[in-house]
Amino acid sequence: MNTRSPTECPAWAKLAQHAESWRGVHLRELFATDPARGRVFVAEAPGVRYDYSRQRLGAITLRLLAHLAAERGFAEWREAFFAGSEVNSSEKRAAWHTALRSGEAAPRDVKETLARMKELCGRLRSERPFKRIINLGTGGSDLGPRLLADALSDGTLDVRFAANVDPRDLQRALEGAEPASTLFVVASKTFTTQETMANAAAAKQWGAKAFYAVTSNVAAAKAFGAMEILPMWDWVGGRFSVWSAVGFAAACALGFDSFEEFLKGGSEIDEHFARTPLERNVPALMALIGVWNTNFLAAPTHAVLPYSNALRLLPAYLQQLEMESNGKRVDREGRFVDYATAPVLWGGEGTVSQHSFHQLLHQGTHTVPADFIDLELDRTLSAHARAQADALAQGTDDAALPAHKQHPGNRPSSILYFEGINSRNLGRLIALYEHKVFAQGVIWNINSFDQWGVELGKELAKRILTGEH
Repeated sequence: MNTRSPTECPAWAKLAQHAESWRGVHLRELFATDPARGRVFVAEAPGVRYDYSRQRLGAITLRLLAHLAAERGFAEWREAFFAGSEVNSSEKRAAWHTALRSGEAAPRDVKETLARMKELCGRLRSERPFKRIINLGTGGSDLGPRLLADALSDGTLDVRFAANVDPRDLQRALEGAEPASTLFVVASKTFTTQETMANAAAAKQWGAKAFYAVTSNVAAAKAFGAMEILPMWDWVGGRFSVWSAVGFAAACALGFDSFEEFLKGGSEIDEHFARTPLERNVPALMALIGVWNTNFLAAPTHAVLPYSNALRLLPAYLQQLEMESNGKRVDREGRFVDYATAPVLWGGEGTVSQHSFHQLLHQGTHTVPADFIDLELDRTLSAHARAQADALAQGTDDAALPAHKQHPGNRPSSILYFEGINSRNLGRLIALYEHKVFAQGVIWNINSFDQWGVELGKELAKRILTGEH
């Protein structure tokens, strides 16, 4: 596999030169001169249509990006990733979260864990021994299951989440609950995560007696008094773990049949990513277009705009997925990089965000590439999503308008179209972004599966609390 810096690849230099030819090109002109553009720059994966016609690129751009991917050894890295090879080089581990959703092909311990989850989940939903389930976790042990439950809960069980060490977070989750009828799911790989264990101790002090654990530290979970212990594996990073027992609380919220549909959706995208040629491969295209915007069009941020209340937590989920994965300044060989890696990801729920930060998107001094997510739930929602994307791309060309009413346009965006919000589509959506992250890590020659940057602050906090600092 290529260990050179991406800037040493011939395709990188050609892309940099090519980018200069795009400085004076406006999307308005591209659509005017090529009526087929909206049909050509589209790719499809199971259940999703990806329209990137409003990106500032052309066929030559895509060809050069494909050359860059080839020079970076993308095909070899992808094969190693799916084979469960040691792609997490700094921790000498696989990053095999795809195995969690691979059905009959899954490892035996994965299938056994899913069967146990199904049994426990079914009992909790049918017998109702608890009125409330509270998931105690943080980071990947919170954001994924919280998103899934918030988007798709059927109301059978009252499932809530507490992630912050601030006591108010747990207090909100406990409002109206009683100790005897509340089950806590403590999700921590090490069973030592400060925020999680502080909340677990507070739950005990409140009077809780019922605890399940999702962890790799079985001894600590037993000592704590966990009634059931579901495993976590070191080949699954926290931000990729919603497919595992970390998703147990979410499975209780939406039902295990629905959780299995979620897994199937992710598996469909795995198959697409593994086998589809680059020019039609949706997550690979998302990754390459992101590299083009970040490294060659100098866009330091990226907005994700789901036009669905059910997906209101998606930007927060993707912030961890993308920025914790690719927010790195050292490459796989330990060299400091001299090129941008992950952009700052942000966003919000449409149409609410239109009355908030869209002003900056349309008329601000920063160009912010955006992903619009249209679930085609409602004509009004879809119309707004399309209108915002068109307005960003086309702007206005009426010179008679006063300056403050003019829109420059030429601001890139893509639209991901799904038919409705359901478990399978949510699985597809999350898997798309997971594979985008991996592909960008390959291009940038960084390890997308470690997160050493979060450790220093934790250690300093411990020293402050113990009076050592």
